[in-house]
Amino acid sequence: MSRGIGEFDLVQESIPEWLAVVIALLTQLGDVWFLVLVLTVLYWFDATDRDDIAAVAGVTLAGMGLYKGLKEVFGLPRPEEPLLDPLLLPWLVQPLYEATATAGGYGFPSGHAVNTTIVYFGLASVLSVGSRRLRYGVAASLVSLVCFTRVALGVHYVVDVVVGVAVGLALLLVARTLLRREFADRATVTFALGIGFSAFFLVTSDRSLSAVFLLAGSLGAFGGWQLVMLGRQLAAAPSRSSLVRPILVRGSAALVGAIPLVVALADGASVSLSTAAGVVGLVTALALVVPIARHSDRVRGLYARVRHPRRSD
Repeated sequence: MSRGIGEFDLVQESIPEWLAVVIALLTQLGDVWFLVLVLTVLYWFDATDRDDIAAVAGVTLAGMGLYKGLKEVFGLPRPEEPLLDPLLLPWLVQPLYEATATAGGYGFPSGHAVNTTIVYFGLASVLSVGSRRLRYGVAASLVSLVCFTRVALGVHYVVDVVVGVAVGLALLLVARTLLRREFADRATVTFALGIGFSAFFLVTSDRSLSAVFLLAGSLGAFGGWQLVMLGRQLAAAPSRSSLVRPILVRGSAALVGAIPLVVALADGASVSLSTAAGVVGLVTALALVVPIARHSDRVRGLYARVRHPRRSD
């Protein structure tokens, strides 16, 4: 039974051929590679809001695990209503259009809708640039634009993107509720959510390749953030004796994030799934740790504290 409500006849017939390529490019505003790039650049260069951006990244990982798992549970196909036959385009443009305007796999809910809702509304809630109204207005515009392109390209029904937005908003609400409890730092909570929902996807997909990579990335992000917090706590510790607890707590948590790398090293094969997963986890952890490690003043302060503890110890 089709999930459509006649949206393709209404939307696609009014779109000229030349505009199809533009729509295909605009849909990349909600693609995973672009959203990861946005989060990474902001995290590396916006030191003021870095912790909050890390928290948004954790919710994004959770959202990816959730919608991918739901796709496997429902198993609903995509519509067969392409906006344009790529063969009608000039040969130079065909590969670009096929790479950006087509999609495979299950269609419900829309991953682009989930991801854009979490990233853009999440960033709107934590960034300090502009006014709050402006930030949420831009976020709503970007989410609406991406959702429109998914329907216009014929890769999703309207209900797919509507439910996708609802899933993204619901997950943001859950994260916000958890963060209000303040039983741990914000990013640790959201990265833990990422691990949980990535595991959900791993189970529902029967350990698919993408699920293994997503779980490895979530574990790496969690472990990397524990190292970040451990470094901060060690640098701020008033005495050597006060270093023990953060080392035990954060160090143990960081070991959880090292699971993909440990499995990869134990595998022994030069090229294998576990090796690739270990690399994904390591790269994700480094992406979180490197910007913090660049603050050499903190590193030097920690080194001096360990080498020359206070006499009160």
